[in-house]
Amino acid sequence: MSRRRALIVGASRGLGLGLVERFLARGWDVTATVRRPSAALAALAGAGPLRIETGIDIDDDAAVARLRAGLAEAPDFDLVFVVAGVATQAGTPAGLLPREVAGAVFQTNALSPIRFAESFHRRLAPDGLIVLMTSKLGSVSLNRGGGWSSYRASKAALNTLARSFAGQHSGAAWGLVLMHPGWVRTDLGGRRATLDVETSARGMVAVLEARQGQRGCVFLDYTGATVLW
Repeated sequence: MSRRRALIVGASRGLGLGLVERFLARGWDVTATVRRPSAALAALAGAGPLRIETGIDIDDDAAVARLRAGLAEAPDFDLVFVVAGVATQAGTPAGLLPREVAGAVFQTNALSPIRFAESFHRRLAPDGLIVLMTSKLGSVSLNRGGGWSSYRASKAALNTLARSFAGQHSGAAWGLVLMHPGWVRTDLGGRRATLDVETSARGMVAVLEARQGQRGCVFLDYTGATVLW
């Protein structure tokens, strides 16, 4: 039986790094992308088949095209997981946020993951998955506190664009998962978060392995529970 193959986009640290470690532990072949060399990621090379692609920024269409060309001879992936995202000045109300900052957050968190999915969906094996890291903060119906407004809006936009993307490819032989990792102790989540990276990554990988072969677009958390749109 052939090994399953995952492409993890944005794996230098935090959840991306944790996902690489967990997929390797589960026997997957992993290709991981980073913008700059990561010693922590390189240290996982002995844990299993790991290919590292450096210089990949999802906001850079030329870099994504280079990645696609560089992987042209590689077998198709069973899972493509876009992890990369930002929370620049997330505590500043949207009405006070500089326009260029708001635009950059939207581009990285909402538009670039969809562009990456558009570029790579033909590299999915039958019954594979595209996974986009989102957040329950992007749920419109769950937004009662109003904080992190620009970040919330960017993730809500990602969820909407993902639904549109799935609809445009409704006959495809793959599924799409919008994944909420929980509140995790990372640079983005902060020290007060309730989950460590290992717990979140372990949960997400278990959910995604169980989801292999299923189609449609779903919004799930790291336990497999459905998140309200």
